[in-house]
Amino acid sequence: MQPSDRLILLAGLLMLVSVITTRLSRRIGMPILLVFLGFGMLAGEDGPGGLAWSDVPTSHFIGSLALAVILFDGGMRTQLKSFRVGLRPALGLATLGVLFSAAITGLFAAWALGFDYVEGLLIGAIVGSTDASAVFGVLHAHGLRLKERVGATLEIESGLNDPMAIFLTVAVLEWLLAGRPALDAAPLLLFAQQMGVGAVLGLAGGYLVWLLLDRLDLGAVFTPLFAFAAGLALYGTTAFFGGSGFLAVYLGGLVIGNRPSVGLSLVLRLHEGLAWLAQIAMFLILGLLVTPSQIVPVAWPALLVGLGLMFAARPLAVWLCLLPFRFSPGERLFIAWVGLRGAVPIVLAMFPLLADLPHAGTMFNVAFVVVLLSLSVQGWTVAPLARRLGLELPPAVTPQRHVVSELPGTPGAVFASYVVAVNAPVAGGVLGTLGLPPAS
Repeated sequence: MQPSDRLILLAGLLMLVSVITTRLSRRIGMPILLVFLGFGMLAGEDGPGGLAWSDVPTSHFIGSLALAVILFDGGMRTQLKSFRVGLRPALGLATLGVLFSAAITGLFAAWALGFDYVEGLLIGAIVGSTDASAVFGVLHAHGLRLKERVGATLEIESGLNDPMAIFLTVAVLEWLLAGRPALDAAPLLLFAQQMGVGAVLGLAGGYLVWLLLDRLDLGAVFTPLFAFAAGLALYGTTAFFGGSGFLAVYLGGLVIGNRPSVGLSLVLRLHEGLAWLAQIAMFLILGLLVTPSQIVPVAWPALLVGLGLMFAARPLAVWLCLLPFRFSPGERLFIAWVGLRGAVPIVLAMFPLLADLPHAGTMFNVAFVVVLLSLSVQGWTVAPLARRLGLELPPAVTPQRHVVSELPGTPGAVFASYVVAVNAPVAGGVLGTLGLPPAS
């Protein structure tokens, strides 16, 4: 068997096993992303798979591509009403919150690892932001419906904080590489450019894609493929002009998902599968990239960094950023606890490796341990904590089957069927007397 054939076989088997075990993980409450990461480690050079994977540039490319797909899907599923409710607190958490978390975590990292503060700050910047793939994955896998402002704040924060995390990581990395005695205005200009260009092109690109989806009759097959290609093009175009591609695809998805268009339901159905495929591929690759035997020497200091982030840095940052808003203590506690770390810190931890920075390997391993700790401890307890704090809403009634309607004048309409429970108030009733809501 050719090496390429063997790699394809291994990739297929890993993805099959990962998909099948998602059902088991839901039953026992294990975060699904942790399952994907674990299978990647088992297939790696220290596991029974024995596959030696050390291609950092390819891993970085796959991680960035997967994050773009996940954020595009997350934006399309974020309701504009929720965006308005949670935007202000989410903006504070996505900017100042990341800065506070990075600064405080940097102190823990410098102390635990014996680094100077600037090297510790780089680790803090790498792990300082919440991760969209982790937040979306854990909340959706558990089927959690949170109180609107809490859920919106968490999802919007995770979708918007990547530019801040990238800005901090690049700024501190350049500071270390150049040996600058003091920071200048260049990092601030970079951040403004990333945010400004990303926001403008994201909103404009999303409107253009929606317009084309509404005007072009591409059919059931090519409509979702067009949206997928447009999302990738939006990411690449924004990056070409120096903006944040992650912010652009999230905002572009937000525009597309909140404007009725022909074929929108088809787009959402395809992208749900693509988002899960992206998460599986991303975490499998990241699991392959890590070498567990190299983690052992830094495991204890890395755990201290992770615990400092979970129990000190993140709660303090949330408390400070949410002071102007009327969140209850329980809501603040939950938002602080759901500061999940996932693929983004590991992708950012590749920056020092690509720059051949001293201690880059240690920084990568520390970031991996922090992600593993976050998914294991925080990811496993999200659902019980939401119920304990009274933040979970009853599950929404969803159709068991639905067929997309392509009739003229009914963009995005579907024929839906529901199962009526035996003890439901409408059980045994006549359709004409059910008092169905007006069409929207």
